[in-house]
Amino acid sequence: MDIEAAFQTVGEFGPYQKRAVTVLVLAQVYMACQSMLIVLVGYTPEYRIEQQNGVPSSQQELQQHVTFTEDAESIVTEWFLIKQQAYKVSLAGSLFFTGLLVGNVVFGPLSDKIGRRPVYLTGLFFEVIFGYVTALAPSYEVFAASRLLVGLMNGGMGLVCFVLTQEYVGKSYWAMTGTLTSIIFAVGIVVFGALGYFIRPWRTLATVANSSGVLVFLLSLTLPESPRWLYSQGRMERAEEVLRHMALRNGNHANNLKLQRVGAAKPGNCDNRRSGVLQLAIHPVLRLRTVVLMYIWYACSLVYYGLTLGASETSGSRFVNVAMYGLVELPAYPLCIYFINKNWAGRRKSMASFLCLAGSACLCTMFIPENTGTLLSITTLALVGKLMVSAAFNIAYVYTSELYPTVIRNAGLGVCSMSCRVGGILAPFVPSMRALHTSMPFTVFCLSGLSAGCLGLLLPETLNRPSAETLEDLSSPIHSRVLESKALLYEDNKWKSNHK
Repeated sequence: MDIEAAFQTVGEFGPYQKRAVTVLVLAQVYMACQSMLIVLVGYTPEYRIEQQNGVPSSQQELQQHVTFTEDAESIVTEWFLIKQQAYKVSLAGSLFFTGLLVGNVVFGPLSDKIGRRPVYLTGLFFEVIFGYVTALAPSYEVFAASRLLVGLMNGGMGLVCFVLTQEYVGKSYWAMTGTLTSIIFAVGIVVFGALGYFIRPWRTLATVANSSGVLVFLLSLTLPESPRWLYSQGRMERAEEVLRHMALRNGNHANNLKLQRVGAAKPGNCDNRRSGVLQLAIHPVLRLRTVVLMYIWYACSLVYYGLTLGASETSGSRFVNVAMYGLVELPAYPLCIYFINKNWAGRRKSMASFLCLAGSACLCTMFIPENTGTLLSITTLALVGKLMVSAAFNIAYVYTSELYPTVIRNAGLGVCSMSCRVGGILAPFVPSMRALHTSMPFTVFCLSGLSAGCLGLLLPETLNRPSAETLEDLSSPIHSRVLESKALLYEDNKWKSNHK
């Protein structure tokens, strides 16, 4: 039997898979805390400078004349990151996102070659280690370097963690596990906001937030290797062993489970050896698909982080604001679960629609006067836009993992995540375009959302269609399309009727 039939026998989402997925989604809480850490530990409280005999000429003189009037402990108050040194707070955040970008590129292909489990556990272990270095950093330089390394591990480990939540379960549960991952990440942001409220010293906050990673690592040691990855590598005996163990823990009998060797799953197949980032560029189907997906991920990130920066200007408690950024995303995920599993919507139309709605919300902000004080304000529309782009972002994760074969799935997700980080890095610079025109930033977000939504319609639908396991599977009519058309839909319906 093939791998999908094996999951039907083992149980697509039995008790064992539920426990494994629970461990993996708990890791999202830890990763959310690390992602949001700089927001609170890099907080700049109110201060005044007592000017005596002119303006202080050096950093040492400045420290002697600075008085922080707000009761807050952060890296700003400890290392006096104000005035000419204020850029270092943003730099630490940029270094974290730079690490995310590199981690996505490096860890994705690596896990396709040596396996999901070793890459995930190694990344998680070192992220915890570097997280404690952040909390105990004796200087800003050590702090900044540790944020780069935490980002590097977070980017790679988070990507593999998401893939494992997909590959442990049957394909019919991919949308649910992918959405659950995003929900728990949003919950993690809320949890971090609550931690920050009760734990004010930045070193204690960093230590407590990082300690959750120790628990996640110990629980993760019980996780097996992905049976889908083993199957794609031709390691049939090991894949069958993992599947039998799953069946036993699920209360099912699979003693006679035997996987068939197909396509690139045969040992020594050249496609299996060449699977990697290079295949994304030279394979005709993957090349066009990757270009479209990279732009979609870039636009999602640009609009998401750009709108977040706009909403962050809301007055009030910084802890409440952090929690609000997480809470506003939660309604997006039930919407995803509902729409992407409907035949009339599916993955393709749902993602494109949410992106277009996010762009439309940004378009509407151009017609709303600033500081209206009404319910329909720029802030409200910005949060609606964030809600929509959060839904599109979540679908993009699920949809992308279904569009790539197992042998190259992590490499594809890694490249798409790389373009996503580029969007996140550019997002802070978009508000400065107000110098050209006050509506220019929202024009950029509007055009990005609308164009990405239209491009998303070029991708094939994956709902209720078999997933590709190897590169050879892409030669079938079901997987080889890039442009959705009536002729291809007819061909798809014909294929499905012949395989009932």
